[in-house]
Amino acid sequence: MPAPIRLRELIRTIRTARTQAEEREMIQKECAAIRSSFREEDNTYRCRNVAKLLYMHMLGYPAHFGQLECLKLIASQKFTDKRIGYLGAMLLLDERQDVHLLMTNCIKNDLNHSTQYVQGLALCTLGCMGSSEMCRDLAGEVEKLLKTSNSYLRKKAALCAVHVIRKVPELMEMFLPATKNLLNEKNHGVLHTSVVLLTEMCERSPDMLAHFRKNEKLVPQLVRILKNLIMSGYSPEHDVSGISDPFLQVRILRLLRILGRNDDDSSEAMNDILAQVATNTETSKNVGNAILYETVLTIMDIKSESGLRVLAINILGRFLLNNDKNIRYVALTSLLKTVQTDHNAVQRHRSTIVDCLKDLDVSIKRRAMELSFALVNGNNVRGMMKELLYFLDSCEPEFKADCASGIFLAAEKYAPSKRWHIDTIMRVLTTAGSYVRDDAVPNLIQLITNSVEMHAYTVQRLYKAILGDYSQQPLVQVASWCIGEYGDLLVSGQCEEEEPIQVTEDEVLDILESVLISNMSASVTRGYALTAIMKLSTRFTCTVNRIKKVVSIYGSSIDVELQQRAVEYNALFKKYDHMRPALLERMPVMEKVTTNGPTEIVQTNGETETAVLETKPPHSGLQPGSQANDLLDLLGGNDITPVIPTAPTSKPASAGGELLDLLGDLNLTGSPVSAPAPQISQPPFLLDGLSSQPLFNDIAAGIPSITAYNKNGLKIDFSFERSNTNPSVTVITIQASNSTELDMTDFVFQAAVPKVELLRATTVMGRGPAASTS
Repeated sequence: MPAPIRLRELIRTIRTARTQAEEREMIQKECAAIRSSFREEDNTYRCRNVAKLLYMHMLGYPAHFGQLECLKLIASQKFTDKRIGYLGAMLLLDERQDVHLLMTNCIKNDLNHSTQYVQGLALCTLGCMGSSEMCRDLAGEVEKLLKTSNSYLRKKAALCAVHVIRKVPELMEMFLPATKNLLNEKNHGVLHTSVVLLTEMCERSPDMLAHFRKNEKLVPQLVRILKNLIMSGYSPEHDVSGISDPFLQVRILRLLRILGRNDDDSSEAMNDILAQVATNTETSKNVGNAILYETVLTIMDIKSESGLRVLAINILGRFLLNNDKNIRYVALTSLLKTVQTDHNAVQRHRSTIVDCLKDLDVSIKRRAMELSFALVNGNNVRGMMKELLYFLDSCEPEFKADCASGIFLAAEKYAPSKRWHIDTIMRVLTTAGSYVRDDAVPNLIQLITNSVEMHAYTVQRLYKAILGDYSQQPLVQVASWCIGEYGDLLVSGQCEEEEPIQVTEDEVLDILESVLISNMSASVTRGYALTAIMKLSTRFTCTVNRIKKVVSIYGSSIDVELQQRAVEYNALFKKYDHMRPALLERMPVMEKVTTNGPTEIVQTNGETETAVLETKPPHSGLQPGSQANDLLDLLGGNDITPVIPTAPTSKPASAGGELLDLLGDLNLTGSPVSAPAPQISQPPFLLDGLSSQPLFNDIAAGIPSITAYNKNGLKIDFSFERSNTNPSVTVITIQASNSTELDMTDFVFQAAVPKVELLRATTVMGRGPAASTS
C-alpha cells in the first residue's frame, strides 16, 4: 500500500477546493484511505493518519472511528505517538463514552514515567477530560507529583488537582498537606496554579476557608507575594506593559477577596496592600486597569476601611472618563452594586454618570440609566428628573418603558410638591405615553383627585396637552377623566397657578367628540370620553341637548362597551333625570391601595392561624387595564361596599336602594366572584325596575369548610365566617392537625391576597402541630 499523504499536503489540497461539495469529496476519499490503513494495523503511519483525522474533526467532519487508534498511540513508547494520542483523546473522547476508561492504566503508567514531558502529557489529559472514576483512581499519583521539586510538573499537577476536586470534592483533603509549601515557590507558573488551587478549595469548602484563615495564615503569604510583585524591578520574563505578572496579581486579589469576606482579621491584614496596589498601579494601559478593577472588587467585598472604599469608588469614577467602552461599562456595573452601601461616595460622580446617558453604546446607556435612578434622593430629585426626562425624550424605544417606570417611582417617593409631581407624570405621558405601565393612568387620576387645590391647574394643562394630538392614549384617558370631573373649572377660568385660558362649553365637547371619532382612540379611551361627556351634563348648562344627542348616537355603536354605556346614559336622561346630579357628582378623595404581594408573613410554632380578609370599597383605588372602571363614577360619593351573596334571597329595598339599583347586577368590586350572583329578572332596560330587585341581599349563613392540605400526616382545614358588624369582612380560621407520632416544628404560615383586598393576621393559638393532636 502506498504511503499516505502528509498532513501538510492534506491541508493544502483541501484549501484548493472551490466548493463545499468538492471539499466533502476530498475528505471522504481521505477518510476511506485512513480507514483502510487502520484495518491493516499499519503502525508506521498511524500517528500521521490520526493527525489528519484530528484536522478533519476540527473542520466539523466525523472522526469517531479514530478513538481506539488514539488509545493505541497512547500505549506506544514513542513520545511523538503519545503526544498525538493524548491530543486525540482530549479532542475525540469525553467522560460520556466508556472508551475513555481504557486509558486509565496508560495514564497511571505515564504519571510514573521517568520523562517529565510524558508525565506532563498525562497530567494535561487527566485535567482536561478525566471522569470522576479516573480521578478517584489517579488522585494519589497527582498528589505525589504535587509534592515533587520539579516546577514543570508541580504547576501541571496543581491544575490537575483542581479538576479532581471539581469532579470528586471529597478528595479535597488529600491535597491539603501538599498546599503548605506551594506559595514558597519562586516560579511564577507554580505560584499562579497554586493560587488557582487554593481558590477552588476555599470556594468549595467553608471548612477549608476557615482552615486557611486561621491555621495556615494564608493572607500574610499572599500579601508578601503581592508586595514583591509591586515593588520588584523590571523582569522581562514576566513584564506586561510595564507591570510585573498582572495575571498572578489578579489571581491573588481574587483569593484575597474570598479570604477577607465577612472576616475582620483577614480584612485588616490586607487593607494596606490593597491601598498600595490602588495608588501605585499605572492606569494608562488596560493591564493596569484590569488590576485596579480586581482591587476595587476586593475592597468593596471585604470589611475594608471607609477611606479605602472611597478610594475604590474614586477609581471607578476615573474609569467612567476612560475612552474604552468596556471599562466604562464595568465601572457603571460596579457602582450600581455599591450605591446602596456607599451612596454619598457615589453621589460625587453623579455628573459623570449622567453624561453616560448620552453615550452611543446601548449597554452603557442602560447601566447609566439604572444607576441614575439609584442616585435619586430628596435633595437632587429636581435636577436628576430633569436629566432623565431629557433622556426619555431622545432614547431608543426599548428604553422608554423602563425609564418611564423609574421616573414614576422616583417622583412618587421624592416629589417636593404635588404640582411638581403632576407636571412630571404629565411630561412622561406626553413623551412616552404608549410605553408606560398599565397602572400609570389610575395612579395619576388618584393623585389629581387627592390634590384639591390643583384641580383647575391640572385640567387646564391636560386640555392643552391633548389639543389635536391623540397619539398618547394614557394621556388622553387621564385628560378625558379630568375634563369630565372638572370641566366647570376649565370653562370658568379659575386657575391661579398660571394664566387661565378662555374655553367655551362647545369647545370642550368638541375635543371629547374628536376623541370618540379618532382612529387612534382605543375602546378604553372612547369609554373614558363618553363618560366624561355624560358627566359634563351636570357641570355645563348650555350644552345639555348636545350631550343628549351625542350619547344617543352611540346607543347603536358596534362597540359593545360603548353601546352599553350609551344605553344606560340614555335611560338616565329619559327616566331618572331627577337622580342624574346625584349620580354624576364628583369623585371623593381616593385611598390608594399599596398592598402588593404577600401582605403578612407569620412564622411560628403555633397550631392555628386566624386571618381576616377585608375587601376595600370600590372607590379606594383604580385598577389598571379595566375598561369599565369609570362606570363607578355613577356612584358619586356614596361609600358602598357591595357583597356577592352565596344564595339568592329577597329583602325589601332600603331608603337609598334606588340609587344602587341603577347598576343592576354589575360586579362593582372587580374582585373574583366566589359564588354566582342571584338571578334577576330582566326588565326592558337595564335601569328599569328601581325597586323590583335590590342589589344587596342577606348574606348566606355560612360558607362550606374545605380541606386545603392533607399529606404526610399534616392536615390543614379552612373554615369561613362572615363578620356580623361588617359584611365585607370574612374571618378565615386555619386549623392544622398532626396525625403522626412525632411533633412538627418550625411551622410557617404565609398569606397573600389580591391588591383589592386587605389581610390581617391575629394572634396564634397553640404551640405547633403536636403528635396525634389537632
